[in-house]
Amino acid sequence: METILLIDDELDNTKILSMSLRSDGYAVLTASSGEEGLSVFHQKKPEIIITDIRMPGMDGLEVLKQIRNSTDMAEVIIITGHGDIDLAIEALQNGASDFINKPIHDEALAVALKRAREKLAIKHQIQEYTTGLENRVQAATRELRQQANFQMELINSASDGIIGMDNQLNVIMFNPGAQLIFEYQAKDVIQTRKGFDLFPESAAFALSSAMKTAVRHITRQEISILSGTGESIPVNFSGAVLFDQDNPIGCVAFLQDLREIKKLRNELIRSERLAAIGQTVAGLAHCIKNILHGLEGGSYVLDAALKRNDIAKLSSGWEMIQRTVQRTSSLLRDLLSYSKDRQPEYQTCRPNQIVGDVCDLMDTLANDHRIKLIRDLDATIQTAQMDPQTVYRCLLNLVSNAIDACIFDENREKIFEVRVSTRYDSNNRIRFDVADTGCGMDEDVKNQLFSSFFSTKGAKGTGLGLLVTQKLIEAHHGDISVRSEPGKGTTFTLRLPAEPLASK
Repeated sequence: METILLIDDELDNTKILSMSLRSDGYAVLTASSGEEGLSVFHQKKPEIIITDIRMPGMDGLEVLKQIRNSTDMAEVIIITGHGDIDLAIEALQNGASDFINKPIHDEALAVALKRAREKLAIKHQIQEYTTGLENRVQAATRELRQQANFQMELINSASDGIIGMDNQLNVIMFNPGAQLIFEYQAKDVIQTRKGFDLFPESAAFALSSAMKTAVRHITRQEISILSGTGESIPVNFSGAVLFDQDNPIGCVAFLQDLREIKKLRNELIRSERLAAIGQTVAGLAHCIKNILHGLEGGSYVLDAALKRNDIAKLSSGWEMIQRTVQRTSSLLRDLLSYSKDRQPEYQTCRPNQIVGDVCDLMDTLANDHRIKLIRDLDATIQTAQMDPQTVYRCLLNLVSNAIDACIFDENREKIFEVRVSTRYDSNNRIRFDVADTGCGMDEDVKNQLFSSFFSTKGAKGTGLGLLVTQKLIEAHHGDISVRSEPGKGTTFTLRLPAEPLASK
């Protein structure tokens, strides 16, 4: 049952109108003044109010204004007399639902009440819709906030550095992992630094190019960044471009600090090297045994030649002893190189000249076995800051191995070549390739190449040459790789920085 508040200072009008409304099924509250009517309204909160416009004290207009200030969920019908048309209009302007003239007719009252109920129904629908919409918005907002908080927690808890940048490469996000790597506070970087300020040229160029060409992912690469303290820090760098539909809106860079990994790797290498010392005893026993056999054989030939005064055999025996002494020297030199840490001695040198020196030394051996030793040098490579002794020794070992691979190839119908080439590589590095057309290697042999005392030359090899080469190259902040196919040949590739890098 709907409740109507009736406010009128004329008690007879109030009595008659109340009876009519009750007969129509309404519950009726009455008040004889504006002040009393407002008090009843605030207590009972009826949704329909019928008030006389002219009353002593607080009139109907003031009651209307007070109710409107209190709530929008109530409809006020104004009762006016003849000549009160201006007041009626003012009442409508202040939010009255309708007005009816005295004397009040049932039909006019019924129409006014119907309009009031319809307005209330619409207001309730709007309120329900608005409340439902607000609830959905709040729920969606909470979900978005939870997702954002979750994502931010993931970013902040990541051990890797994560740096977010807008489409102008301005830094807009700098997580704790990045702060640990760079030793900058986020407040000192966000909106004050660009990607070009934080990354070396190669990485900054990769970000900028990806943004311009709409490439979604930036391939992982190892770079060195400069921290706030001036330390050069090795990191794995990768990235992704962020899009709004098809338009790049920014990018994110991921940095994995490699200091601890490299430290552990170096410790592991040192541990393996120490373990290899133990294996060295067994390996040395075999090598020394072969050396002793060589010495004994040479001594026997010498003794026989001296007794018979045979100059030819004397020369043959002496050559056997010389080869054995050379093998002993090579073994000792490799052992010393592998067991000691040697820092590169950088100086200005000419990489192509070093290649030429190695090839000049090996030309005679190659020609003796009908092997073509080819120099394929990049003329644009002039000088570099390297350790020439390291480069020379590593290339000499690889070229010597390449020639041996051709010598040991049983297919004597092949054309044997050893090609030594130089090229500029990415990240200001110089690449040395030593390729042969010899016997090649299968995967099992390749997997053991850098193991101690493993040799493809049988008794003729010490099994330390490639191990020493790898150690020297890594000390030079370079890397060594190999490609090989049985029966077709092998290519060893060295990549060395063209100038010194900070210690990793």
